[in-house]
Amino acid sequence: MAPIRPYRRYHPGTQPEFLHAPYVSSQKRAPTQRLVHLPHTISEITGPVFSSDLIDVKAFDLTKQHSAEPLGERIIVSGRVIDEDGKPLPHTLVEIWQANSAGRYAHAIDQHDAPLDPNFTGCGHAITDAEGRYRFVTIKPGAYPWQNHYNAWRAAHIHFSVFGPAFATRLISQMYFPGDPLMANDPIFNCTADEGARNRLISLFDWETTMPLHALGYRFDIVMSGREATPFEQNRGAHR
Repeated sequence: MAPIRPYRRYHPGTQPEFLHAPYVSSQKRAPTQRLVHLPHTISEITGPVFSSDLIDVKAFDLTKQHSAEPLGERIIVSGRVIDEDGKPLPHTLVEIWQANSAGRYAHAIDQHDAPLDPNFTGCGHAITDAEGRYRFVTIKPGAYPWQNHYNAWRAAHIHFSVFGPAFATRLISQMYFPGDPLMANDPIFNCTADEGARNRLISLFDWETTMPLHALGYRFDIVMSGREATPFEQNRGAHR
């Protein structure tokens, strides 16, 4: 049996706060009273257990989900899900969702004046292997406007969900791309006060996974706890 790891609180500033005033909608969502503790039941602390047998190529290759290739720059996003000591977290469900190359989601709520791509839905999932590794083939998402402030644009990003061993352990984050000038003025990216922690949301260009004549590679490792934890959105409410 694996030893029980002691619970460690995140260092101040390394995770988003409930209220981040520049992110305007957080002013309405942030709680104004003490949180109510809801004890976990068997439903929250167990399962489900995911098997890699349930994953086919269309789940992790978002460019193969329709009858034709989607439009845009093909990319490979891969990395590891690990704990604070660098130990892999195998058999973990990793889900992604994103806008298409024009910066529009395949969702009824998104009425951005940009074209939908009939060959790109923008959702996928994978199971980490014994070394905690995952891999997706997708299209680089476009930036898009939103009404948070004057001339507001979201930096290109991919949403990540890491399920963990039980319902109560699901965590959500976002991955950004190196060199994107929009990050400096993106309130959601800047919800994390600590610069070092915030920069852990930025993927790294990766020659090792770049495929000649096919796709550029980006590496995004997800650290689930401790000193180098990836910033997660559980403290922020809904997100775009």
